[in-house]
Amino acid sequence: MPTESSPAESSSPSLVERVLAYASLAIIAVALISFFGTLIVGLNDREALAQGFWPVVYAISMIGLPIGFALLILLLILSQRRRRADARRLSGR
Repeated sequence: MPTESSPAESSSPSLVERVLAYASLAIIAVALISFFGTLIVGLNDREALAQGFWPVVYAISMIGLPIGFALLILLLILSQRRRRADARRLSGR
């Protein structure tokens, strides 16, 4: 007699999903911090942004957000695939 699994027994997020979640969170956080740092320095001394490490900080803010959002979209796709596979497995297909 087959027993049905409860929704609580569905598979947990994989290691790849966890790594993607933490990586996207960290990248977005660093990009936002660098954006606000650039904004604050730019308001005080605009010429300082062209010297030292500020161009790198600015580049991090411009590149980090798109990369972080791309990782979030990838995470969403992977989690939906896992949930769809769990639903098929539970329904017996």
